[in-house]
Amino acid sequence: MIRISNVSHRFGERLLFSDLNWAVPPGSKVGLVGSNGAGKTTLLRALTGSFALDSGTVETGRNKKIGYLPQDLMELPDMELLAFLRRRTGLAAVEDELSLCTDRMASLPPDSPDHDRAVALHDTLMKRYEALDGYIFEAMAGKVLKGLGFSDDDLTKPTGAFSGGWKMRIHLAGLLLAAPDILLLDEPTNHLDSESMEWLEGWLSAFRGIMVAVSHDRRFLDRLCTSVAELYNGKITLYSGNFSAYLEERERRLEELRKTRRLQQGEISRMEDFIRRFRYKASKASSVQSRVKRLEKMSLVEIEEESKRVSFRFPPCTRAGLEVLALNDGEKRYGDHSVFQNATLTIQRGEKIALVGVNGAGKSTLSRILAGREPLSSGTLRLGHQVTLGFYSQESSENLDYDRTVWQTLSSRNPAWTEQDKRNLLGAFLFSGEDIHKPVSILSGGEKSRLALLKLLLEEANFLILDEPTNHLDMQTRDLFQRALLEYDGTLVIVSHDRYFLDNLATKVVEIARGSLREYPGNYSEFIEKRKSFLPPEETGGPERNEPGNQRDQKRIEAERRNDLYRKKKIVLDRLEPLEERIENLETLQEQRDALLADPLFLSDSAKTSALLIERNEAARELEELLLLWEELVSEMNRIEKTG
Repeated sequence: MIRISNVSHRFGERLLFSDLNWAVPPGSKVGLVGSNGAGKTTLLRALTGSFALDSGTVETGRNKKIGYLPQDLMELPDMELLAFLRRRTGLAAVEDELSLCTDRMASLPPDSPDHDRAVALHDTLMKRYEALDGYIFEAMAGKVLKGLGFSDDDLTKPTGAFSGGWKMRIHLAGLLLAAPDILLLDEPTNHLDSESMEWLEGWLSAFRGIMVAVSHDRRFLDRLCTSVAELYNGKITLYSGNFSAYLEERERRLEELRKTRRLQQGEISRMEDFIRRFRYKASKASSVQSRVKRLEKMSLVEIEEESKRVSFRFPPCTRAGLEVLALNDGEKRYGDHSVFQNATLTIQRGEKIALVGVNGAGKSTLSRILAGREPLSSGTLRLGHQVTLGFYSQESSENLDYDRTVWQTLSSRNPAWTEQDKRNLLGAFLFSGEDIHKPVSILSGGEKSRLALLKLLLEEANFLILDEPTNHLDMQTRDLFQRALLEYDGTLVIVSHDRYFLDNLATKVVEIARGSLREYPGNYSEFIEKRKSFLPPEETGGPERNEPGNQRDQKRIEAERRNDLYRKKKIVLDRLEPLEERIENLETLQEQRDALLADPLFLSDSAKTSALLIERNEAARELEELLLLWEELVSEMNRIEKTG
């Protein structure tokens, strides 16, 4: 269990946490949400023990293993990928100790006390080795790495050969294989493609420990979280259910607070009016003073109102012909590497197409080819009648003139928009005040991406091709942009890892897989269901075959059986141990209550006696229920041991 009590912390003059209290029960999957700068990452770091808070206590349970995935890239030691994972999970250290212990046993006389101690240590190390799934570690690591998008060839590559995004995936793989009791994830989907996200969600759904996740991925929070903790104004507010349930309940609570504030403001207005009218009348002096004191003591209702967001639409566009684009027998090669071949795609007016595939499949390459930014190696590409194309690239240098300012980039575009409309639009995308006069060249990567997107919004294009347009947008701005795209009357092709965004937007999905294009009518969720019928068994989690007669495989099968037995027993023990502790505490409290009820002095106070009897009866009922559950768990443990 996680327990945070009376935590306060300041960064300079800014109060980040103020008497913050938070308890996370065992087995919870919690989404930690809040505005940028609210302190979510700081809170996660405090849970790991790597960040010292000014005051208060943070408890994560005795001997609990904590796994933390930071948002920022952490450098890796330069070694073979599989070797790093063995070290990251602690398996390499156990293997080294086992090797030393084996050598020591061989060097000692069999009948010596030192030999007996070495044998006992070896047995202990073997249990640790099995607990870390040592016999099947390579197979498990392969499954995790494959789920996160790595190939079989990557296992022997040095970690230094991978880019930053792939290094974050390596960290995540090590974290999952380490099997922590508490999992703290700070934006875990930032560097994953949609297929890897789906796999990760499947893995996390089976995770039995505590998970606390900070994420802007609404679908991720919806599918996994059983509760949401909102960090605002230095305190935590809890909501049961997933992220969608949180949004509904939060709006309901806000509406109640708005109603309460209106009533309070009405009461304040009436009291202030009374004070003004009768301040100088001696006959009303006591009434006036009474109201003055009530106003001074009144605690004002505070409401976190969402920052004002500007609603906007894409400008109306010229109607294109029915066939917007036609790609026939397209092939793209880079030297000997073929990205795709025999690709055929027809895009009709008004379609909203999501272009998906694993990282490296060629989504960005295809989007650039469709936009005319890159040529085909062979095949034909034809735009339809009266098609005006707008393209958003991940590379901001292709979208913007670095010699201009933010305002100059937008001010000359689309005279149908007034200057105030453009300023409002800049504010909605987090450009305000003096920011609009900054040169484009000094903007951060995120600011450049947002500005490029804004520039595109003001163009009268009737065919948009967008490559990861939401990467640097917060959740509110994504929603704003999505609503504009839903109302857009042109044709759209979009590459995005935001599955919630695609689910609400796409009318067709085109997948790039193994050098070919596959089309699926419907949105992203429908695509996920339909594509299963196209996948071979090894990609849908089908059973793996074991070659008979292979001694190594037999050992692995035995190890799997032992580890399976261990995991089943651990699941029961994880429930049984806290249950026994609770039963013991209740029984001790009952003994204390019985002692008080036997004391004549205590019995002389009828009110206290009555309250204690009620407590004792409630505790007795709880004890009865817990003992029944204890018997069920003990029976389950016996059954596991017999069948194992």
